[in-house]
Amino acid sequence: MPARDLENGTSSRPLGVALVGFGTVGQAVARILCNGSHGRLLLTHVCNRRVERKRAGWVPAGVTWTDDIEAVLDSPADVVVELIGGHDPAASWIRRALEAGKSVVTANKQVIAEQGAELEALARRRGRRLRFEAAVAGGIPIIHGLQEGLAGDRLFRVLGILNGTCNYILTRMEADGVSFDAALREAQELGYAEADPAADVDGFDAQAKLAILSAVGLRRPIGASSIPLRTITTIDAVDFAYAKQLACTIRQVSRAEHDGDGRVLAAVQPMLVPRTSALAQVSGSRNVVVVEGAAGGETAFFGHGAGGDPTAVAVVSDLESIARGSGDPAARLAAGPAASAVQDFVSPHYARFIINDRPGIVAALAGVFSRHGVNIDAVLQQPGWPKTNLPFVMTLNACSAAAVHAALAEASAFDFHVRPPLWMPVLTPRQQT
Repeated sequence: MPARDLENGTSSRPLGVALVGFGTVGQAVARILCNGSHGRLLLTHVCNRRVERKRAGWVPAGVTWTDDIEAVLDSPADVVVELIGGHDPAASWIRRALEAGKSVVTANKQVIAEQGAELEALARRRGRRLRFEAAVAGGIPIIHGLQEGLAGDRLFRVLGILNGTCNYILTRMEADGVSFDAALREAQELGYAEADPAADVDGFDAQAKLAILSAVGLRRPIGASSIPLRTITTIDAVDFAYAKQLACTIRQVSRAEHDGDGRVLAAVQPMLVPRTSALAQVSGSRNVVVVEGAAGGETAFFGHGAGGDPTAVAVVSDLESIARGSGDPAARLAAGPAASAVQDFVSPHYARFIINDRPGIVAALAGVFSRHGVNIDAVLQQPGWPKTNLPFVMTLNACSAAAVHAALAEASAFDFHVRPPLWMPVLTPRQQT
């Protein structure tokens, strides 16, 4: 059976779909394909390791079950849906599927962040499609929104809460004053966090997603590994108490913007976010992406950023787009050499210290900040804490992240610290320059 013509979408034959990966998302995709509501799509293959253990009685009898990727690549399926995750062997399988004349739909953020433009070029040469809506923000149609809905604007900034695990942990800490460890255990029990949560809490998951958003929305390709990261594991319940005093909350924020000089400023890190911000309104495992454009101003996209069903909706939407023949194989990701991101944002900052109290501490810290050109805005100290484990906060006037980092590196040498100092930028509105 020949591959379907994707140029005009006029074929009366359903689009043959081969699923590679039958985990949580794969099963959710299969249920949608098998429920009778998508007549243009036909599930033909399910490929998974130890496939006999994965067989599901609700999948139609005509579907081929296999653990051999060669059976999928040699099949008449029109589209391969890659849902195994990770870089290897997913990247190779995506490439081989395109070379075999099949379109590909994937939720693989690592592969798209690292090789997406190259794979798109391959798809274009073959007259096929590469779609990856599910790679960023789960069920939120952010790729389509940036590429189509905001195509008339020139975007210069993207902000996001891109990791549902981190958002769940931080909003639980905020709501009930629980510790990071307690909130993490709860997230793991509910299936929101992996047994090893490092990819989420240390920022690697959001890092790849932000690289994709920069290439799609800002038209600036950046190397994912060059985006600076800071973990949320050092956030304590007391930080939410101080954030509340400042009319803020705390979120893991992914942000990227171009500065007009060809540079892309980018980072994934915990930040103080004003309660009036769209980012502060998102609780639990939900995601939000906020973009700013020269003509249209600020646009926000909210929704469920993870989970089998929301992600499956994004996958099936991409399949429907291919089945309709809508759009051409033009690149969605900006091509060209990936630049290195720089973390040179200028903003106010929050610096929290936990000390063994004695006279002269504030003066000593003020001297260090002064030497690095950093001005102190205010000193906050809540009553009721023991002198041997006393938390207090200095808010700092707008300055570069590099200046704060250098000042705190010097200040860390003081012997009154009980724990290393913590600092976070404060998110503020940005005017286009």
